[in-house]
Amino acid sequence: MNPRPWIRLAAALLLCGTFATAAGAQDVVPQSKTQIELTFSPLVKQAAPAVVNVFTRTVVKERQSSPFFSDPFFQQFFGDQFGGKPRERVQNSLGSGVIVRPNGLIVTNNHVIENADEIRVVLSDGREFPAKVISADEKFDLALLQIDTKGEQLPILQLRDSDDLNVGDLVLAIGNPFGVGQTVTMGIVSAVARTNVGVNDYGYFIQTDAAINPGNSGGALISTDGKLIGINTAIYSRNGGGSIGIGFAIPSNMVARVIDAEAGGGKLVQPWIGVSGEVVTADIATSMRLSHPGGIVVRQLYPGGPSEKAKIMPGDVIVGVNGREVSDPGGLRFRLATLQIGTEATINLIRKGQKLDIPVSLIKAPEQPPRQETQLKGREPLAGAVVVNLSPAVSDELSIGEWQGVAVQKIRRGSYADQFGLEPGDILVKVNGSAISSVDELVAAVSASTDNWTITINRGGESKTIEVH
Repeated sequence: MNPRPWIRLAAALLLCGTFATAAGAQDVVPQSKTQIELTFSPLVKQAAPAVVNVFTRTVVKERQSSPFFSDPFFQQFFGDQFGGKPRERVQNSLGSGVIVRPNGLIVTNNHVIENADEIRVVLSDGREFPAKVISADEKFDLALLQIDTKGEQLPILQLRDSDDLNVGDLVLAIGNPFGVGQTVTMGIVSAVARTNVGVNDYGYFIQTDAAINPGNSGGALISTDGKLIGINTAIYSRNGGGSIGIGFAIPSNMVARVIDAEAGGGKLVQPWIGVSGEVVTADIATSMRLSHPGGIVVRQLYPGGPSEKAKIMPGDVIVGVNGREVSDPGGLRFRLATLQIGTEATINLIRKGQKLDIPVSLIKAPEQPPRQETQLKGREPLAGAVVVNLSPAVSDELSIGEWQGVAVQKIRRGSYADQFGLEPGDILVKVNGSAISSVDELVAAVSASTDNWTITINRGGESKTIEVH
């Protein structure tokens, strides 16, 4: 039996269900041969020319193999030159991208082009162009590339409001998986507000079962009207394999903010309202007599910040922004990041069982005190860590819910700090019993001569002690 009619029937059933839902009518089965033979071909022909392949070339320097060369003790004395002349190795990788402006402006994932020495873009018709990075942001895992079209106007994908997306909507993923060439897969939206995925600092993703594989990163997730609703970014897989039907895309509303920021001549800076809190768990919901878990219970307000000025109070439960539901701090960060500094947002909250809508001004997070970025050196457990004074701006950058203290900004690979398990975002609380509130205090504490170290850190709200003897 020829399977093609059944494939067309399945597509027609999905299409009819989608159209019926959009029209507010009841779902119906196909009523004619024309309906059964519906196809996605016209939609793909319209969208595919705006999806490109992105090839990168990176020169990686490697030193001769020896256990001594990576030892932090030797590196402290001899520096990065220890180990002889490095050898160079060329690393090639591929991904996808989407043309969003006719002049050749392309959006892709930051991780597709990060650290690349050379980037080339190949259009669907086979033409190849060198590309330069216009902007790249690790926090949002988005990057903008520009190719020189010599005045030619290229086909684009228009962005759709991703907030209009619903679970069950039909979507198509277009990209270049495994380098086999442009490929189209079909699926539905499995979820519209996935957080805690671990892909970027503003984890708020569209989840789909449309097959997404390595090489699809940066490609298009489109709706049945042919518009861009997301940038395919990551998959959940077992043992490093391919797609198992759990893929994630960055919503188009976040993409739109990055494009708008570039058009305005600057990097995207997310708004700040000066509030921190924790997700409302089932236990917290019961203790607060809430009907169900979800939302953020306010624990701390920045003195003189927008939320305090707006009379938001500790114990309030934030459940939405501008009428859009938020269920955890990651969702709140995303909703704020899609808005403009200098405007107002309506914070939807519950206070003692009463629903309130409170307007709050959106401002840039202040950087006070100055961060005083410092790399620690020497023969102590924190050597190799770059530390900074915490402020609202630094807290937002590192996705930390604290505004005071000293935090680890980054760690040099192979250093003492790396070997002892420190991570970016850790807050340094105590060193050998001395409380730490500034970088100066930390530097003084680690300068002491001792062979025994006890370091207390705060990681994700939990206290952890590291002992070195």
